[in-house]
Amino acid sequence: MSNKNHKQDKMPQTPEDNAPEIMDNVDEAAEESMSAEDIENAEMSEIDALTKQLAEEKEKVEKEKKEYLFLMAEFDNFRKRTVKEKSDIIKNAAESTMKGILPIVDDFERGIEANKSSDDPQAIREGMELIYSKLVKYLEQNGVKPIESNGADFNPDMHEAIAMVPVQDETQKGKVIDTPTKGYTINDKVLRHAKVAVGQ
Repeated sequence: MSNKNHKQDKMPQTPEDNAPEIMDNVDEAAEESMSAEDIENAEMSEIDALTKQLAEEKEKVEKEKKEYLFLMAEFDNFRKRTVKEKSDIIKNAAESTMKGILPIVDDFERGIEANKSSDDPQAIREGMELIYSKLVKYLEQNGVKPIESNGADFNPDMHEAIAMVPVQDETQKGKVIDTPTKGYTINDKVLRHAKVAVGQ
């Protein structure tokens, strides 16, 4: 019985017996062939997509570069205009200030001419006081005001001490006793410090 079984095991296989195996091999080869083609197609599609995306990004960069250069040119023009306008404002302000002083200069010249033929010291004094008042008023109109010093506490932000004066009264110590040169502010900013003598 074992010999019979052995003979059956040794029987040659027919083409029909090998058909399933052959078909499997054909299917696998076809599958491999299709997969390679699909992969190539997918890679080509991805390359095309990336190429298109790259072209779009380059276009965006060029557009943004043009906009940036335009903005830089606009800013440079704005800066130049601002510098010129500032220069013009300063120039015009100086011209306006000088123009306002000219009538006072005229008054001084008329006063000097009048003094040549006048022997009245009182008239000369009154003329000088009128011109001085006119000048002080003009300065105030332009934001220039005198710094009040005498009797005030010494303030290094406003005063420049040029002398220390001994005082008997303790309350006068640290106070401004005298102001040889008056100080001025312009729009609440110190234009010139007052030169003062301080009690000690």
